[in-house]
Amino acid sequence: MGVEAHATNERVTGRRWTVRLDPVGRGRADVRVSCSRPACAAQVLPSAAAGRTAAIGHLKAHLRAGPAPRPSAQCACRAEECHTHIRPAGPRERPVPWRCGGAVVLAVVTDREGRWWQVMECCSRCAAAHPTAKVVATAPAAEAPARSDGFRADAAAPTTPGGIAPPGGPAATTPTFSAAGPHFSHSVTAAGTAVPQQTSAPRSDHRSDPRSAPRSARPPRRRPPRGRIAQRLVPHDLRPVALRDELTELGELFRAYQARTEPDLAMLADLHARKAEAFHAWAEATADTGLRLDARRAEQAAATARLQHLHRIGQAPDGEGPAVARLLTAPAQWNHARSVLAHVAENAPLPGAEARLLVVMVTLRTAQSGVGNLVGQDIKGLPLSDPEQVVGQLVESGWLGISGTVEELIASRPENPTQITVPSLTPHEDDPGPFTFGRKLRPKLSGWAQRVVGEKKLRKGKTEAGVRLLALALATGSDGEGRLGPGGEGIGVDTLSSWCAVDPGDLPALVDRLTAADWLAEADITGTLLTGKLTERVLPLGCPLT
Repeated sequence: MGVEAHATNERVTGRRWTVRLDPVGRGRADVRVSCSRPACAAQVLPSAAAGRTAAIGHLKAHLRAGPAPRPSAQCACRAEECHTHIRPAGPRERPVPWRCGGAVVLAVVTDREGRWWQVMECCSRCAAAHPTAKVVATAPAAEAPARSDGFRADAAAPTTPGGIAPPGGPAATTPTFSAAGPHFSHSVTAAGTAVPQQTSAPRSDHRSDPRSAPRSARPPRRRPPRGRIAQRLVPHDLRPVALRDELTELGELFRAYQARTEPDLAMLADLHARKAEAFHAWAEATADTGLRLDARRAEQAAATARLQHLHRIGQAPDGEGPAVARLLTAPAQWNHARSVLAHVAENAPLPGAEARLLVVMVTLRTAQSGVGNLVGQDIKGLPLSDPEQVVGQLVESGWLGISGTVEELIASRPENPTQITVPSLTPHEDDPGPFTFGRKLRPKLSGWAQRVVGEKKLRKGKTEAGVRLLALALATGSDGEGRLGPGGEGIGVDTLSSWCAVDPGDLPALVDRLTAADWLAEADITGTLLTGKLTERVLPLGCPLT
């Protein structure tokens, strides 16, 4: 008897494992599917939709191959002293310490965003306490201790169709389970236990009446499926029905859009516009202020997506004409380009236009950390009369450091670049450096300057360094329509001559070279101002004044 009691009290901890869906890295679309079981290797899928499908398939494979829940298992939730579950309703309900209440079930719990799925072997009461839990299998009733007369304490005597016990006394009845293992499609009652399907016909005529059937044998009432949109559940009784159907359909369309591999901003703008209209109607029907705020946010999202779409296809926001597809697309990028040119003008280590142009290009290569790479083509591609001499002067001044000789730098190739350093741009603990733009923007600014300085007609016309510097100045000193200066009022001659490192009297010749290269139109230079506008051909290289 003592051995039997010991065996009854000896419980095993319920099983628990988790399948997770995690991003591989920031800014990447592929995801990683991992399982907490030691024998399962992680998988990398190309998209969140493919990863979610693989995660659910992996979980179902475990459920099909694994054993059914054990009636003697200790609740996995209760084993961790979880205090969030339903307590007994009254003092008479005293569950055993190893279980909260109800039969042992195998439940799947997931988060609302679909990022993880956890399988637990726990009590039906614990499963019912989780709002997202779905019971996939239920264990048979635990065997009760034997009585002195040889019968179990909870044994129920089976009856014949007439209600008379068969000869031979009561016998034990054991629930049976499908050999295929647990399934997600099992129906779940409010208590969280699976409802077995009726497999035999009624035994008597009075049982064929649904009203006389036991409550547990009646099929559960099924409400119509509820839609979900923007983390909100669409009420099944929402009226008008057309609004409920529109919200449900929009939720499905948004989820389908998130599963796309390529964005479609026009489609996204239309979805946000439909969402705004539907949420306004929903707010009117329910007098919910939160829905009105969501509707306004949807309107703003629709306007933003539509504007991005127009910029991407090269149209103006009002649809009247083509927009300029600029190399640098944002006002912040334009301001950073101007800040680099202003820093070089104030801190140029050597006089002369050729040294100034080389300093600009090297600064853009090392602006982030003070360290960068150069090859011979980067130097020889600039209009320098003696590249070795200009580089040597910058090295002798201490402004530039190179890992080798000047000759080796001029002869270096892309597969073996030369490392360079600019000490004045190297950040320190007390000095973060002169520039505030991020690491990703630096190559964009460098590429923009290369496009301006190496523009096809400037290169073919063999224009000198002063002309290239003037092209940089005018590209950052014009408005959105290409007119020079704020409001098209022109740029000061002294400012331009100082930036180009030339005398003011030499500036008209540089302007003529830019006009001949189809950079400038309607140019007019006086003693104090240069007016005119950039040609339409070079507008994409401009950084408009804001």
